[in-house]
Amino acid sequence: MAEDVFESEDRTEPATPRKLEEARERGQVARSTDLNSALVLLAAMLAFHFFGRGYFDGMAQVARHVFGTLDEIDFTADSLTSRFGLLLWLLVRALGPFLAAVLAVALASNWVQVGFLFTGTPLTPTWSKIDPIQGFKRMFSMRALVRLAAGLLKLAVIAGVLWWTLSEQMPALLALPALSVPQIAAVIADCAFAVAIRAAIALTALGILDFAFQRFQYARDLRMSKQEVKEELKRLEGNPRVRERRRAIQRQLAMQRMMAAVPKAAVVVTNPTHLAVALAYDEKMAAPKVVAKGADLVAERIREVAHEYDVPIIQKPPLAQALFKGCEVGQEVPPKLYEAVAEILAYVYSLKKVA
Repeated sequence: MAEDVFESEDRTEPATPRKLEEARERGQVARSTDLNSALVLLAAMLAFHFFGRGYFDGMAQVARHVFGTLDEIDFTADSLTSRFGLLLWLLVRALGPFLAAVLAVALASNWVQVGFLFTGTPLTPTWSKIDPIQGFKRMFSMRALVRLAAGLLKLAVIAGVLWWTLSEQMPALLALPALSVPQIAAVIADCAFAVAIRAAIALTALGILDFAFQRFQYARDLRMSKQEVKEELKRLEGNPRVRERRRAIQRQLAMQRMMAAVPKAAVVVTNPTHLAVALAYDEKMAAPKVVAKGADLVAERIREVAHEYDVPIIQKPPLAQALFKGCEVGQEVPPKLYEAVAEILAYVYSLKKVA
């Protein structure tokens, strides 16, 4: 337990999204079984209250069908199949609303707490679950003490609800000897229902508190040390060499795309040797667009491609510098440079007409 305390003090950082996702994939989620049980009990009591009459009527019909027609049974395949189908339908009709309400509440309770989750990892055998030493440690852990206290609290609540209800119903219970059998059954049923519904409501309140505690415990169990957070971020970002290699590949692909756009350019504006900016323009464009730019070796490569595909190269150092600094590849020329670029394009188009 001293080691657990030391680790919990060292783990001061909240879990990263990746660790939360991995825990969820393992089936490790914040969920209160007490809340599920209490809600199912409450749903069962309410369903019994609203559908109880239909339930008893349906079961009575099933009993009449079974015992009232024993002398009519024909032990043939068709007869038994038909009789079994009718009996099954009667049971479904009698129990259907009750079971549907309970099942819906059970599914809704789990979905609200956990969401949709399907994993078989919790079913995988692990040595720690059957290790007697680990089991002995779990028996005397703080979590076991909390569970023990919660169990005693539930017993106390149920006992309190029972005492409260019986105190209210005591006059009616003392009058039972003077009542008929149906009246006795009605009084006992009302008393039992009152105990059950009140206990279910109280246990639901305790279940909500247990769910809040489970979320707190879940976040506490998944806390990480600062070193673990750094390692997690490093693992997600990848090795620095791999990351640099990836960036180099991205730059290479971007360079290839840029060079592929130079042959379609209308003109290349240079510095004359330090910078090169390729401009494209057609009637569909609202303004000329920078399709490639570069300095030094990249500028030299742009000029080589332009020479290879007979793209005009114009030396305009001020314009080349303004385009290089003010525009990214794929952006349109800013309005303040329209006039200068228009003069270049007009000159290039005039050369093409002469040619």
